[in-house]
Order: sequence, then structure tokens, then C-alpha cells
Amino acid sequence: MQAIWRLGKGFAGEIAAAVVAEPQPAYRTVLTMIRILEQKGFVGHESFNGNNQYYPIVSKEAYSGSMLGSLIKNYFDASYSSLVSFFINGDKVSEEDLDTLSRIIEEKRKSTQQNKAVKKEANTNSK
Repeated sequence: MQAIWRLGKGFAGEIAAAVVAEPQPAYRTVLTMIRILEQKGFVGHESFNGNNQYYPIVSKEAYSGSMLGSLIKNYFDASYSSLVSFFINGDKVSEEDLDTLSRIIEEKRKSTQQNKAVKKEANTNSK
């Protein structure tokens, strides 16, 4: 998907050449992956004289959300805290990362509290 998003649209050979991986996957492997992505509704194509030009149907953000959701469901028992705990307990999280995560969590907590207060006030005023 990364190669398709980078190109915007492309034929299978162009997409295969744009894949950044070592070792470079075989053309047929890339074509198989494109077809699977198309079956799942992530990629579409237009035909030009029997050659398919592929293009992304979903945004990178929507695709990432879908993939992350599947990862959390399948490997972390649908628990975001298990996912975060897994990464935080690794050796690769810096103090700066921990500080950033703490700020993000605190901002989200404040935002959630503000949204609850606004909804409560709206419900009170509508009665």
C-alpha cells in the first residue's frame, strides 16, 4: 500500500519497482498482494488495453486505522492498554517518548472530560 500511495496510481510493474524492501519482492508476489488488496476493497483499477492501472481507494489514515484495529483485536485481546504496555516495557522507549505519551494521555483525558461536561450541560438545557 505504501508504494501505491506514493505513486498515486500505477501499473503492477511500476508498483513492484516502487516497493521499498530488502530483498526486493518478485513481480508475481507484488501482483498477488495487489490483487488481495483489491479483493479487500483497499485498491481499485482501470484497464488500459488489458493492462491494469491500480490506485488506492482508501486513505492511508483509514487503512492504518483498520490494520491497527485488527492488530489490537487479534494480538492484544482488543486491549489498547495491553498494546501500550507491550511497547512501553520494551527497551526502545526513550524518556522523551514517555513524556510525549504522558502529555498525549493527559490532553485526551482533559478533552474527554470537557466533552462530557458539554454533553451533560446540553442534556440539562434540553429538558
